[in-house]
Amino acid sequence: MGLRERVDALFKGPEEFDLTDGSIGKPLFFLSMPIVVTNLFQTAYNLADTFWLGQYSTDALAAISFAFPMVFLLISLGMGISVAGSVLVAQYTGASEAREAEYAASQTITFALIASVVLGGVGYLLVEEFLALMGASEAVLPMATSYMEVISLGLMFMFGFFVFVALMRGYGDTITPMLVMFGSVVLNIVLDPFVIFGWGPFPELGIEGAALATVFSRGLALAVGLAIMFRGTRGVQIHLRDMAPDLTYLRRLVRIGIPASIEGTGRALSMNLLLFIVAMFPDPVVAAYGIGTRVFSVVFLPAIAVARGVETMTGQNIGADEPERAAAAAGLAAKVLFGVLSVAGVVVFLFPEPIVSVFVGAGEPDAERVIEVGTQFLRIVALSFGFIGVMRAYTGSFRGAGKTLTAAAISVLMLGVIRFPIAWFAASEIGETGIWLSFAVSNVLGAAIAYAWYQRGTWREGDLTESKVDVDDVSLEAGTTDD
Repeated sequence: MGLRERVDALFKGPEEFDLTDGSIGKPLFFLSMPIVVTNLFQTAYNLADTFWLGQYSTDALAAISFAFPMVFLLISLGMGISVAGSVLVAQYTGASEAREAEYAASQTITFALIASVVLGGVGYLLVEEFLALMGASEAVLPMATSYMEVISLGLMFMFGFFVFVALMRGYGDTITPMLVMFGSVVLNIVLDPFVIFGWGPFPELGIEGAALATVFSRGLALAVGLAIMFRGTRGVQIHLRDMAPDLTYLRRLVRIGIPASIEGTGRALSMNLLLFIVAMFPDPVVAAYGIGTRVFSVVFLPAIAVARGVETMTGQNIGADEPERAAAAAGLAAKVLFGVLSVAGVVVFLFPEPIVSVFVGAGEPDAERVIEVGTQFLRIVALSFGFIGVMRAYTGSFRGAGKTLTAAAISVLMLGVIRFPIAWFAASEIGETGIWLSFAVSNVLGAAIAYAWYQRGTWREGDLTESKVDVDDVSLEAGTTDD
Protein backbone atom coordinates (compact mmCIF):
# COMPACT_ATOMS: atom_id res chain seq x y z
CA MET A 1 0.00 0.00 0.00
CA GLY A 2 1.45 3.37 -1.06
CA LEU A 3 1.61 6.57 0.99
CA ARG A 4 -1.46 8.03 -0.68
CA GLU A 5 -3.51 4.91 -0.01
CA ARG A 6 -2.39 4.79 3.63
CA VAL A 7 -3.34 8.44 4.16
CA ASP A 8 -6.70 7.98 2.43
CA ALA A 9 -7.43 5.00 4.66
CA LEU A 10 -6.62 7.04 7.76
CA PHE A 11 -8.35 10.34 6.92
CA LYS A 12 -10.88 9.41 4.19
CA GLY A 13 -11.17 11.54 1.07
CA PRO A 14 -14.17 13.50 -0.31
CA GLU A 15 -15.27 10.57 -2.47
CA GLU A 16 -16.07 8.60 0.71
CA PHE A 17 -18.55 11.01 2.30
CA ASP A 18 -21.24 13.44 1.18
CA LEU A 19 -21.13 16.91 2.74
CA THR A 20 -24.72 17.63 1.72
CA ASP A 21 -26.46 14.50 2.99
CA GLY A 22 -26.45 12.12 5.96
CA SER A 23 -24.70 12.75 9.27
CA ILE A 24 -22.93 16.03 9.99
CA GLY A 25 -20.31 15.13 12.57
CA LYS A 26 -18.51 12.44 10.57
CA PRO A 27 -17.94 14.39 7.34
CA LEU A 28 -17.00 17.51 9.32
CA PHE A 29 -14.44 15.48 11.26
CA PHE A 30 -12.88 13.89 8.18
CA LEU A 31 -12.90 17.22 6.37
CA SER A 32 -11.30 19.08 9.28
CA MET A 33 -8.66 16.61 10.47
CA PRO A 34 -6.39 16.97 7.42
CA ILE A 35 -6.78 20.76 7.78
CA VAL A 36 -5.56 20.47 11.38
CA VAL A 37 -2.50 18.59 10.17
CA THR A 38 -1.97 20.98 7.24
CA ASN A 39 -2.15 23.98 9.56
CA LEU A 40 0.20 22.24 11.97
CA PHE A 41 2.67 21.90 9.11
CA GLN A 42 2.02 25.54 8.22
CA THR A 43 2.80 26.59 11.77
CA ALA A 44 5.92 24.43 11.70
CA TYR A 45 7.39 26.96 9.27
CA ASN A 46 7.13 29.70 11.86
CA LEU A 47 8.09 27.48 14.77
CA ALA A 48 11.20 26.21 12.97
CA ASP A 49 12.28 29.78 12.24
CA THR A 50 11.51 30.82 15.81
CA PHE A 51 13.42 27.88 17.30
CA TRP A 52 16.57 28.21 15.20
CA LEU A 53 16.67 32.02 15.34
CA GLY A 54 16.17 31.81 19.10
CA GLN A 55 19.37 29.77 19.23
CA TYR A 56 21.05 32.30 16.92
CA SER A 57 20.38 35.48 18.97
CA THR A 58 17.74 37.31 20.98
CA ASP A 59 17.85 40.17 18.47
CA ALA A 60 17.05 37.75 15.64
CA LEU A 61 14.10 36.41 17.64
CA ALA A 62 12.85 39.95 18.25
CA ALA A 63 13.32 40.72 14.54
CA ILE A 64 11.09 37.88 13.42
CA SER A 65 8.53 39.06 15.98
CA PHE A 66 8.34 42.30 13.96
CA ALA A 67 8.49 40.56 10.59
CA PHE A 68 5.71 38.01 11.13
CA PRO A 69 2.87 40.56 11.50
CA MET A 70 3.97 42.24 8.26
CA VAL A 71 3.94 38.86 6.46
CA PHE A 72 0.44 38.31 7.81
CA LEU A 73 -0.61 41.79 6.66
CA LEU A 74 0.60 41.26 3.07
CA ILE A 75 -1.09 37.88 2.80
CA SER A 76 -4.27 39.16 4.45
CA LEU A 77 -4.60 41.98 1.91
CA GLY A 78 -4.90 39.37 -0.81
CA MET A 79 -6.63 36.59 1.09
CA GLY A 80 -10.08 37.69 -0.04
CA ILE A 81 -9.35 36.21 -3.46
CA SER A 82 -8.64 32.77 -1.97
CA VAL A 83 -11.74 32.93 0.26
CA ALA A 84 -13.92 33.97 -2.68
CA GLY A 85 -12.49 31.18 -4.83
CA SER A 86 -13.05 28.61 -2.10
CA VAL A 87 -16.66 29.73 -1.53
CA LEU A 88 -17.45 29.65 -5.24
CA VAL A 89 -15.90 26.22 -5.76
CA ALA A 90 -17.76 24.88 -2.70
CA GLN A 91 -21.13 26.26 -3.80
CA TYR A 92 -20.78 25.10 -7.39
CA THR A 93 -19.61 21.68 -6.22
CA GLY A 94 -22.62 21.41 -3.90
CA ALA A 95 -24.86 22.37 -6.82
CA SER A 96 -23.19 19.66 -8.99
CA GLU A 97 -21.96 22.28 -11.46
CA ALA A 98 -18.41 21.04 -12.05
CA ARG A 99 -17.69 23.22 -15.09
CA GLU A 100 -18.45 26.42 -13.21
CA ALA A 101 -16.27 25.23 -10.30
CA GLU A 102 -13.34 24.69 -12.69
CA TYR A 103 -13.76 28.13 -14.21
CA ALA A 104 -13.94 29.73 -10.76
CA ALA A 105 -10.75 27.95 -9.68
CA SER A 106 -8.87 28.94 -12.85
CA GLN A 107 -9.82 32.60 -12.55
CA THR A 108 -8.95 32.60 -8.85
CA ILE A 109 -5.42 31.36 -9.60
CA THR A 110 -4.91 34.07 -12.22
CA PHE A 111 -5.99 36.99 -10.08
CA ALA A 112 -4.28 35.61 -6.97
CA LEU A 113 -0.91 35.51 -8.71
CA ILE A 114 -1.40 39.03 -10.08
CA ALA A 115 -2.34 40.35 -6.64
CA SER A 116 0.62 38.65 -4.95
CA VAL A 117 3.11 40.19 -7.37
CA VAL A 118 1.67 43.66 -6.76
CA LEU A 119 1.56 43.25 -2.97
CA GLY A 120 5.04 41.76 -2.87
CA GLY A 121 6.45 44.69 -4.83
CA VAL A 122 4.79 47.23 -2.56
CA GLY A 123 5.99 45.32 0.51
CA TYR A 124 9.57 45.24 -0.76
CA LEU A 125 9.63 49.01 -1.36
CA LEU A 126 8.09 49.96 1.98
CA VAL A 127 9.40 47.29 4.35
CA GLU A 128 12.05 49.32 6.17
CA GLU A 129 9.79 52.33 6.69
CA PHE A 130 6.96 50.09 7.90
CA LEU A 131 9.12 48.25 10.43
CA ALA A 132 10.64 51.49 11.68
CA LEU A 133 7.14 52.90 12.12
CA MET A 134 6.25 49.83 14.17
CA GLY A 135 9.08 50.71 16.55
CA ALA A 136 11.80 48.19 15.69
CA SER A 137 14.99 49.10 17.57
CA GLU A 138 18.25 49.94 15.81
CA ALA A 139 19.62 46.49 16.65
CA VAL A 140 16.54 44.69 15.29
CA LEU A 141 15.58 46.81 12.25
CA PRO A 142 18.30 45.65 9.79
CA MET A 143 17.59 41.97 10.46
CA ALA A 144 13.82 42.34 10.26
CA THR A 145 14.21 44.33 7.03
CA SER A 146 16.43 41.73 5.33
CA TYR A 147 13.98 38.97 6.29
CA MET A 148 10.97 40.84 4.92
CA GLU A 149 12.69 41.86 1.69
CA VAL A 150 13.22 38.20 0.82
CA ILE A 151 9.68 37.27 1.86
CA SER A 152 8.21 40.14 -0.19
CA LEU A 153 10.04 39.05 -3.33
CA GLY A 154 8.79 35.50 -2.80
CA LEU A 155 5.23 36.41 -1.81
CA MET A 156 3.84 34.94 -5.03
CA PHE A 157 5.03 31.48 -4.00
CA MET A 158 3.69 31.75 -0.46
CA PHE A 159 0.32 33.20 -1.40
CA GLY A 160 -0.08 30.95 -4.44
CA PHE A 161 0.17 27.88 -2.25
CA PHE A 162 -2.48 29.25 0.14
CA VAL A 163 -4.81 29.62 -2.85
CA PHE A 164 -4.15 26.02 -3.91
CA VAL A 165 -5.09 24.85 -0.41
CA ALA A 166 -8.27 27.00 -0.40
CA LEU A 167 -9.50 25.78 -3.80
CA MET A 168 -8.93 22.12 -2.97
CA ARG A 169 -10.71 22.63 0.34
CA GLY A 170 -13.70 24.20 -1.40
CA TYR A 171 -13.99 21.06 -3.50
CA GLY A 172 -13.81 18.93 -0.34
CA ASP A 173 -10.28 17.54 -0.76
CA THR A 174 -8.19 18.42 2.29
CA ILE A 175 -5.83 15.44 2.10
CA THR A 176 -3.88 16.42 -1.02
CA PRO A 177 -2.86 19.87 0.34
CA MET A 178 -1.82 18.18 3.58
CA LEU A 179 0.57 15.85 1.76
CA VAL A 180 2.08 18.67 -0.31
CA MET A 181 2.50 20.80 2.80
CA PHE A 182 4.24 17.94 4.59
CA GLY A 183 6.94 17.70 1.96
CA SER A 184 7.42 21.46 1.92
CA VAL A 185 7.75 21.70 5.71
CA VAL A 186 10.28 18.89 5.91
CA LEU A 187 12.38 20.67 3.30
CA ASN A 188 12.15 23.98 5.18
CA ILE A 189 13.07 22.45 8.55
CA VAL A 190 16.07 20.68 7.02
CA LEU A 191 17.31 23.81 5.23
CA ASP A 192 16.86 26.25 8.15
CA PRO A 193 19.94 25.43 10.29
CA PHE A 194 22.19 25.07 7.24
CA VAL A 195 21.45 28.54 5.86
CA ILE A 196 21.04 30.29 9.24
CA PHE A 197 24.27 29.03 10.84
CA GLY A 198 26.24 28.27 7.67
CA TRP A 199 26.55 24.53 8.10
CA GLY A 200 28.42 22.55 5.47
CA PRO A 201 28.83 24.31 2.11
CA PHE A 202 26.27 27.02 2.92
CA PRO A 203 27.22 30.57 3.97
CA GLU A 204 26.00 31.91 7.32
CA LEU A 205 22.99 34.04 6.36
CA GLY A 206 21.28 34.39 9.74
CA ILE A 207 17.69 35.62 9.59
CA GLU A 208 17.90 36.15 5.82
CA GLY A 209 18.67 32.43 5.46
CA ALA A 210 15.45 31.55 7.29
CA ALA A 211 13.50 33.65 4.80
CA LEU A 212 15.23 32.05 1.81
CA ALA A 213 14.48 28.55 3.11
CA THR A 214 10.80 29.43 3.54
CA VAL A 215 10.43 31.00 0.09
CA PHE A 216 12.23 28.11 -1.66
CA SER A 217 10.15 25.42 0.04
CA ARG A 218 6.90 27.31 -0.60
CA GLY A 219 7.81 27.79 -4.26
CA LEU A 220 8.33 24.07 -4.70
CA ALA A 221 5.01 23.36 -2.97
CA LEU A 222 3.20 25.77 -5.31
CA ALA A 223 4.71 24.07 -8.37
CA VAL A 224 3.46 20.69 -7.13
CA GLY A 225 0.02 22.14 -6.32
CA LEU A 226 -0.40 23.66 -9.77
CA ALA A 227 0.64 20.39 -11.42
CA ILE A 228 -2.02 18.55 -9.41
CA MET A 229 -4.77 20.99 -10.36
CA PHE A 230 -3.83 21.02 -14.05
CA ARG A 231 -3.95 17.21 -14.12
CA GLY A 232 -7.31 17.21 -12.36
CA THR A 233 -6.96 13.72 -10.92
CA ARG A 234 -7.44 15.07 -7.37
CA GLY A 235 -9.79 17.86 -6.34
CA VAL A 236 -10.84 20.70 -8.59
CA GLN A 237 -9.23 21.01 -12.03
CA ILE A 238 -7.94 24.19 -13.65
CA HIS A 239 -7.45 24.89 -17.38
CA LEU A 240 -5.13 27.27 -19.24
CA ARG A 241 -8.02 28.27 -21.51
CA ASP A 242 -9.92 29.54 -18.46
CA MET A 243 -7.04 31.56 -17.00
CA ALA A 244 -7.18 34.62 -19.28
CA PRO A 245 -8.22 37.46 -16.94
CA ASP A 246 -12.00 37.89 -17.01
CA LEU A 247 -12.86 41.30 -15.56
CA THR A 248 -16.51 40.29 -15.21
CA TYR A 249 -15.48 37.40 -13.02
CA LEU A 250 -13.05 39.61 -11.14
CA ARG A 251 -16.02 41.69 -9.98
CA ARG A 252 -17.58 38.53 -8.53
CA LEU A 253 -14.35 37.64 -6.72
CA VAL A 254 -14.06 41.19 -5.41
CA ARG A 255 -17.68 41.27 -4.22
CA ILE A 256 -17.14 38.22 -2.05
CA GLY A 257 -13.46 38.71 -1.36
CA ILE A 258 -13.16 42.32 -0.21
CA PRO A 259 -14.96 41.74 3.13
CA ALA A 260 -12.77 38.64 3.68
CA SER A 261 -9.68 40.74 2.97
CA ILE A 262 -10.99 43.34 5.40
CA GLU A 263 -11.35 40.61 8.02
CA GLY A 264 -7.86 39.26 7.44
CA THR A 265 -6.34 42.72 7.16
CA GLY A 266 -8.11 43.75 10.35
CA ARG A 267 -6.47 40.84 12.13
CA ALA A 268 -3.10 41.74 10.64
CA LEU A 269 -3.43 45.43 11.49
CA SER A 270 -4.42 44.47 15.02
CA MET A 271 -1.23 42.42 15.31
CA ASN A 272 0.82 45.33 13.99
CA LEU A 273 -0.88 47.90 16.18
CA LEU A 274 -0.36 45.68 19.20
CA LEU A 275 3.27 45.30 18.15
CA PHE A 276 3.49 49.09 18.10
CA ILE A 277 2.46 49.03 21.76
CA VAL A 278 4.74 46.09 22.58
CA ALA A 279 7.68 47.92 20.95
CA MET A 280 7.47 50.54 23.69
CA PHE A 281 8.88 47.89 26.01
CA PRO A 282 12.38 46.31 26.00
CA ASP A 283 13.36 43.63 23.45
CA PRO A 284 12.78 40.71 25.88
CA VAL A 285 9.08 41.69 26.03
CA VAL A 286 8.95 41.85 22.24
CA ALA A 287 10.57 38.40 22.02
CA ALA A 288 8.09 37.02 24.59
CA TYR A 289 5.20 38.46 22.59
CA GLY A 290 6.52 36.72 19.46
CA ILE A 291 6.80 33.40 21.29
CA GLY A 292 3.32 33.74 22.78
CA THR A 293 1.64 34.49 19.46
CA ARG A 294 3.34 31.47 17.89
CA VAL A 295 2.17 29.23 20.72
CA PHE A 296 -1.35 30.53 20.12
CA SER A 297 -1.01 29.72 16.43
CA VAL A 298 -0.43 26.08 17.40
CA VAL A 299 -3.16 25.91 20.04
CA PHE A 300 -5.74 27.46 17.72
CA LEU A 301 -5.06 25.02 14.89
CA PRO A 302 -8.21 22.98 15.64
CA ALA A 303 -10.34 26.16 15.64
CA ILE A 304 -8.95 27.38 12.32
CA ALA A 305 -9.23 23.93 10.76
CA VAL A 306 -12.78 23.24 11.89
CA ALA A 307 -13.83 26.76 10.86
CA ARG A 308 -12.50 26.02 7.37
CA GLY A 309 -14.38 22.74 7.42
CA VAL A 310 -17.57 24.55 8.43
CA GLU A 311 -16.91 27.05 5.65
CA THR A 312 -16.76 24.26 3.07
CA MET A 313 -19.78 22.41 4.48
CA THR A 314 -21.78 25.63 4.54
CA GLY A 315 -20.81 26.50 0.97
CA GLN A 316 -21.68 23.08 -0.42
CA ASN A 317 -24.96 22.91 1.51
CA ILE A 318 -25.95 26.37 0.33
CA GLY A 319 -25.24 25.18 -3.20
CA ALA A 320 -27.44 22.14 -2.53
CA ASP A 321 -30.16 24.33 -0.94
CA GLU A 322 -29.72 22.78 2.53
CA PRO A 323 -29.20 25.78 4.87
CA GLU A 324 -30.37 23.88 7.95
CA ARG A 325 -27.43 21.47 7.62
CA ALA A 326 -25.12 24.48 7.47
CA ALA A 327 -26.54 25.80 10.74
CA ALA A 328 -26.26 22.39 12.42
CA ALA A 329 -22.61 22.09 11.38
CA ALA A 330 -21.77 25.51 12.85
CA GLY A 331 -23.48 24.70 16.15
CA LEU A 332 -21.75 21.34 16.49
CA ALA A 333 -18.37 22.86 15.66
CA ALA A 334 -18.79 25.63 18.25
CA LYS A 335 -19.54 23.16 21.05
CA VAL A 336 -16.69 20.78 20.19
CA LEU A 337 -14.13 23.55 19.80
CA PHE A 338 -15.10 25.19 23.06
CA GLY A 339 -14.47 21.93 24.89
CA VAL A 340 -11.23 20.99 23.13
CA LEU A 341 -9.62 24.43 23.38
CA SER A 342 -10.70 24.86 27.00
CA VAL A 343 -8.83 21.67 27.87
CA ALA A 344 -5.79 22.93 25.94
CA GLY A 345 -6.04 26.21 27.82
CA VAL A 346 -5.93 24.44 31.19
CA VAL A 347 -2.78 22.58 30.13
CA VAL A 348 -1.08 25.81 28.99
CA PHE A 349 -2.18 27.57 32.18
CA LEU A 350 -0.58 24.86 34.33
CA PHE A 351 2.67 24.48 32.37
CA PRO A 352 3.52 27.78 30.63
CA GLU A 353 7.20 28.03 31.58
CA PRO A 354 8.39 24.79 29.90
CA ILE A 355 6.51 25.81 26.73
CA VAL A 356 8.19 29.22 26.53
CA SER A 357 11.62 27.79 27.41
CA VAL A 358 11.64 25.65 24.25
CA PHE A 359 12.03 28.79 22.13
CA VAL A 360 14.70 30.57 24.16
CA GLY A 361 18.44 29.91 23.85
CA ALA A 362 19.84 28.97 27.27
CA GLY A 363 22.98 31.09 26.83
CA GLU A 364 21.22 34.32 25.92
CA PRO A 365 21.70 37.13 28.46
CA ASP A 366 17.98 38.02 28.49
CA ALA A 367 16.72 34.42 28.50
CA GLU A 368 15.33 34.51 32.05
CA ARG A 369 13.42 37.73 31.41
CA VAL A 370 11.95 36.43 28.15
CA ILE A 371 10.79 33.25 29.90
CA GLU A 372 9.30 35.22 32.78
CA VAL A 373 7.30 37.57 30.54
CA GLY A 374 6.25 34.82 28.11
CA THR A 375 5.02 32.68 31.01
CA GLN A 376 2.85 35.51 32.28
CA PHE A 377 1.45 36.10 28.76
CA LEU A 378 0.40 32.47 28.30
CA ARG A 379 -1.06 32.11 31.77
CA ILE A 380 -3.28 35.20 31.46
CA VAL A 381 -4.68 34.25 28.04
CA ALA A 382 -4.90 30.44 28.39
CA LEU A 383 -8.29 30.13 30.07
CA SER A 384 -9.97 32.12 27.28
CA PHE A 385 -8.89 29.70 24.52
CA GLY A 386 -12.29 27.98 24.31
CA PHE A 387 -14.03 31.20 23.33
CA ILE A 388 -11.81 31.53 20.25
CA GLY A 389 -13.26 28.21 19.06
CA VAL A 390 -16.83 29.50 19.36
CA MET A 391 -16.09 32.66 17.38
CA ARG A 392 -14.19 30.80 14.65
CA ALA A 393 -16.97 28.26 14.13
CA TYR A 394 -19.65 30.88 13.51
CA THR A 395 -17.51 33.22 11.39
CA GLY A 396 -16.52 30.20 9.26
CA SER A 397 -20.19 29.51 8.60
CA PHE A 398 -20.80 33.14 7.64
CA ARG A 399 -17.91 33.02 5.16
CA GLY A 400 -19.07 29.75 3.59
CA ALA A 401 -22.48 31.27 3.01
CA GLY A 402 -20.93 34.23 1.25
CA LYS A 403 -21.64 36.48 4.25
CA THR A 404 -18.03 37.62 4.35
CA LEU A 405 -18.99 41.14 5.40
CA THR A 406 -20.60 39.81 8.58
CA ALA A 407 -17.47 37.78 9.43
CA ALA A 408 -15.36 40.88 8.80
CA ALA A 409 -17.55 43.03 11.06
CA ILE A 410 -17.20 40.56 13.94
CA SER A 411 -13.43 40.49 13.50
CA VAL A 412 -13.16 44.28 13.43
CA LEU A 413 -15.29 44.58 16.56
CA MET A 414 -13.22 42.03 18.43
CA LEU A 415 -9.80 43.34 17.43
CA GLY A 416 -10.22 47.02 16.67
CA VAL A 417 -12.97 48.06 19.06
CA ILE A 418 -12.16 45.76 21.99
CA ARG A 419 -8.59 44.39 21.97
CA PHE A 420 -6.54 47.35 20.79
CA PRO A 421 -8.15 50.06 22.98
CA ILE A 422 -7.88 47.87 26.07
CA ALA A 423 -4.22 47.12 25.30
CA TRP A 424 -3.44 50.79 24.69
CA PHE A 425 -4.90 52.10 27.92
CA ALA A 426 -4.04 49.13 30.13
CA ALA A 427 -0.39 49.05 28.99
CA SER A 428 0.09 52.62 30.15
CA GLU A 429 -1.37 51.77 33.54
CA ILE A 430 -0.03 48.30 34.38
CA GLY A 431 2.69 47.67 31.80
CA GLU A 432 2.83 44.68 29.46
CA THR A 433 0.31 42.84 31.63
CA GLY A 434 -2.35 45.12 30.18
CA ILE A 435 -1.59 43.86 26.69
CA TRP A 436 -1.98 40.25 27.77
CA LEU A 437 -5.31 41.07 29.47
CA SER A 438 -6.61 42.61 26.24
CA PHE A 439 -6.24 39.21 24.55
CA ALA A 440 -8.28 37.40 27.21
CA VAL A 441 -11.09 39.97 27.34
CA SER A 442 -11.43 40.26 23.55
CA ASN A 443 -11.50 36.47 23.13
CA VAL A 444 -14.50 36.17 25.47
CA LEU A 445 -16.40 39.13 24.05
CA GLY A 446 -15.66 38.10 20.45
CA ALA A 447 -17.29 34.72 21.06
CA ALA A 448 -20.34 36.36 22.63
CA ILE A 449 -20.75 38.72 19.66
CA ALA A 450 -20.42 35.94 17.07
CA TYR A 451 -22.89 33.69 18.89
CA ALA A 452 -25.45 36.46 19.36
CA TRP A 453 -25.15 37.55 15.72
CA TYR A 454 -25.66 34.02 14.45
CA GLN A 455 -28.59 33.40 16.76
CA ARG A 456 -30.39 36.45 15.38
CA GLY A 457 -31.32 34.12 12.52
CA THR A 458 -31.14 36.75 9.78
CA TRP A 459 -29.66 34.16 7.43
CA ARG A 460 -32.83 32.09 7.89
CA GLU A 461 -34.76 34.93 6.25
CA GLY A 462 -32.97 34.31 2.98
CA ASP A 463 -29.45 35.71 3.27
CA LEU A 464 -27.73 32.35 3.03
CA THR A 465 -29.68 31.03 0.06
CA GLU A 466 -29.39 34.35 -1.76
CA SER A 467 -25.60 34.26 -1.36
CA LYS A 468 -25.21 31.45 -3.85
CA VAL A 469 -23.37 34.03 -5.95
CA ASP A 470 -25.54 33.97 -9.05
CA VAL A 471 -24.56 30.53 -10.26
CA ASP A 472 -26.68 30.81 -13.39
CA ASP A 473 -25.07 33.96 -14.81
CA VAL A 474 -21.43 32.87 -14.86
CA SER A 475 -19.72 33.95 -18.05
CA LEU A 476 -18.20 30.78 -19.52
CA GLU A 477 -17.92 31.76 -23.16
CA ALA A 478 -14.12 31.63 -22.97
CA GLY A 479 -14.13 28.10 -21.63
CA THR A 480 -16.80 26.10 -23.38
CA THR A 481 -14.52 24.10 -25.69
CA ASP A 482 -12.83 20.89 -24.70
CA ASP A 483 -9.12 20.63 -23.89
